[in-house]
Amino acid sequence: MKKLIFRKIYLDISRFFLAAILIVGLIVWTIQAVNYFDFVTEDGHGLKIYFYYSLLNFPKIIQRILPFIFFVSIFYTIMSYEFRNEIFIFWINGIKKINFLNRLLVFSIIYMLFQLILSSYISPLSKLEARNYLKNSNIDFFTSLIKEGKFISITDGLTIFINSKDNDGSFKDIFLEETNKNNSKMIYADRGVLYEDGLKKAFKLFDGRVINIENSKINLFDFDQIDFSLQNLTTKTITVPKIQEIDTQILLSCFFNIKNDKLNDFKSFKCKNLKKEVKIELINRLHKPFFIPLTVLFSCFLILYSKNEKNYKIKINSIFFTVFFLLVYSEVSVQYFTSSVNLTIFYFLFPILIFIIGYLLFNRLIRNV
Repeated sequence: MKKLIFRKIYLDISRFFLAAILIVGLIVWTIQAVNYFDFVTEDGHGLKIYFYYSLLNFPKIIQRILPFIFFVSIFYTIMSYEFRNEIFIFWINGIKKINFLNRLLVFSIIYMLFQLILSSYISPLSKLEARNYLKNSNIDFFTSLIKEGKFISITDGLTIFINSKDNDGSFKDIFLEETNKNNSKMIYADRGVLYEDGLKKAFKLFDGRVINIENSKINLFDFDQIDFSLQNLTTKTITVPKIQEIDTQILLSCFFNIKNDKLNDFKSFKCKNLKKEVKIELINRLHKPFFIPLTVLFSCFLILYSKNEKNYKIKINSIFFTVFFLLVYSEVSVQYFTSSVNLTIFYFLFPILIFIIGYLLFNRLIRNV
């Protein structure tokens, strides 16, 4: 009978958790996806790349909101059991309140492990995959971004100016500048049209002049017609992997100065110069999930009070804001507690100390109930 009772509360918590995390996750993902639309409107990437990149960032969203959603699920389920008088089923069947707490703490370990896997493996892998997909993509919407009367520079080393556009789709008074480390090319044309045939994109320019500057030497020539290719343009979107997108094993090797051949795959990642950032990222991935059992511990203080008591709302609000403060602390305090070894040790010990204090307080209050 006891197994069936606990199985029901586990299912109720899990159902609410799944529904809440999907709804909140989709809302956050939609808002974030709107921000990512700059890939199309400003950087010239295609809609396929936009949707694929947005979708691969969904695990990151789930990772960030999971602790809070799990806390709300526990809190809401216990409250609903109290208001429907279902909580008394546990006590009637001889289940002690300390056993109730212990069972839910064991249950929370499942979510803690899932959060660890999500934050240390799934989320970085999906974000890295999104970055690589963006890096290897074409600027499919480049031609649609060209506007008259404006300088545009959405690709590395290329600036375009179009003075006006005719009704037939042709352009007048065109200026293009293509630069790299040692060379520069400027093209002026009276008119031009965009030519696109399948994967081939080019500017067909008429009646103009080309000025080449190579190693401080200037060469120029006039032309009646030339084609300026728009293929293989390099996007200005950041394609270098960020720390949040690098494998946890590589970050651990970096932090503890362990040789790892996989570091060669991230040549832009300067390990020695980013030790503090690596420490913060490892804490976010490997330490924050341990706050999940804390949310269960303090949420279970709800079973110590009855809805018929005076100041019941004040008590439940105090419990809610206590847990909410702990979750906020886990998010914002990392930046401040990594500046020294002693502060970092305190940050690691803090949830353990709070857990011990909370557990002892729970036991003491049980005796007074």
